[in-house]
Amino acid sequence: MTTIPPQPDLVDAVLVGGGIMSATLGAMLTLLEPGWRVVVLERAADVATESSGPWNNAGTGHAGYCELNYMPDPDDATAAARASRQFQLSRQWWAHLVGRGLLDPDTFIHATPHLDLVFGARDVAYLRRRFQTLSADPLFTGLEFSDDPATIARWAPLVMAGRDPGESVAATRHPADTDVDFGALTRGLTRIVTGHGGRVLLGHEVRTLRQHADGSWLVGGRNTKTRTRFQLRAKFVFIGAGDYALRLLQRARLPEVHGYGVLPVGAAFLRCADPRVVARHRVKVYGQAPAGAPPMSVPHLDHRTVNGHQQLLFGPYPTFSTKLLKHGKRTDVFTTLRWRNLPVLAAALAQNLGLVRYLITELLRPKRGKVAQLRRFYPTADPRQWELVPAGQRAQLVTPDPARLGVLRSGTELVTAADGSIAGLLGASPGASTAVAIILALLQRCFPDRWAQSWRARIDAAIPGHARDEPWSADAVADGLAATAAALRLTPHYNSCAGVEKM
Repeated sequence: MTTIPPQPDLVDAVLVGGGIMSATLGAMLTLLEPGWRVVVLERAADVATESSGPWNNAGTGHAGYCELNYMPDPDDATAAARASRQFQLSRQWWAHLVGRGLLDPDTFIHATPHLDLVFGARDVAYLRRRFQTLSADPLFTGLEFSDDPATIARWAPLVMAGRDPGESVAATRHPADTDVDFGALTRGLTRIVTGHGGRVLLGHEVRTLRQHADGSWLVGGRNTKTRTRFQLRAKFVFIGAGDYALRLLQRARLPEVHGYGVLPVGAAFLRCADPRVVARHRVKVYGQAPAGAPPMSVPHLDHRTVNGHQQLLFGPYPTFSTKLLKHGKRTDVFTTLRWRNLPVLAAALAQNLGLVRYLITELLRPKRGKVAQLRRFYPTADPRQWELVPAGQRAQLVTPDPARLGVLRSGTELVTAADGSIAGLLGASPGASTAVAIILALLQRCFPDRWAQSWRARIDAAIPGHARDEPWSADAVADGLAATAAALRLTPHYNSCAGVEKM
């Protein structure tokens, strides 16, 4: 373990939090500026122990193929297309790193088809319209639709076995998406930082952030093992500490987060490791979220590959804790309360009483009720083959709003200081899949001169899709997907029904 000297040490960048966001930024800064001194501070004993940990998220490469909550209006593909483009940028960056011998794709990414599955005439009609809308966008070339039970059974055998043959069902499928172990990816990116002279200091909890007159930041805290205090001076600070980020940005007295608040929501999954079951479901199947449920509660039955082991996950099931991190303290959320955000939080809660009722109902649901939800997707599921496991802690972001006083936000929000010397990331999914797009936006906001002078040209060479401001053409999408699939050693799972639409 590296020990920080007692006198503040000036470094170029301090990244707080050892998750996918800090790892992505750290790797980029290290390669863009090899002479920079980059330090990652993580309070836990290892990186990727919170939301980036493989069992703390569903590992979905969010490309918009199966996330129905991105398209509540089946005629509006704006959000789905944005997510798809952002994920393709991530794939391009990972492929670039693989090409340079800095990442091993077999450790973190695997080809896994993405499906939607819906029930009843209303949702079948919705899914058909959604498919027709997406089919007009080159980003979704290869998407398939079917309401034929036999076809769906070939795509995902478990979801059709034992189902009432008279039930109205439909599915869409994209064969060329992925399952991602963001924990392994975080560790791989972190090794790029340490392999090029950067430092990753574990067991270092940041407690204070104070800006000096020269614009640099004093970052202070304690070593969780030795209980000794440490200090660093940094020209730039990034807060990628998950749900703990708001608390640290408040301590930095950043005016950009005045009035912001968070509402913590945890999650759990049912997990199955029986190889006889796992072998029959090599896909990720998403459905419609229940009425009143938050976006992160979309039910899905996922094939996962973690550390070479294949298992299935179903969920998520909401849990509740006042912790801001899975390994945090029960007092955490109360430390984020301020006079400025109390009315904002109250207003957001008042506007989302349906969500509150949904969460209470789900929290009181016994395991047999959870198994009943699983059987909606897997009718013959044996509860003895499934265990309930805790997942990561999430925080729904609440922000001020001139019309409604306070609103509940989905997704992630990048917050940067006016002088660009400090930035932080707030919010929840699909942050990990869109990490590269988020970090590129950060580089442009916080380092505009370096971006214009040299960084943009180097990033454009590594991530060609980033340079295209216009909509991507069919040829560009096809070429980009083929190039990244080859670099990441992904083999899409096609079948004889590909491209067939049964109307």
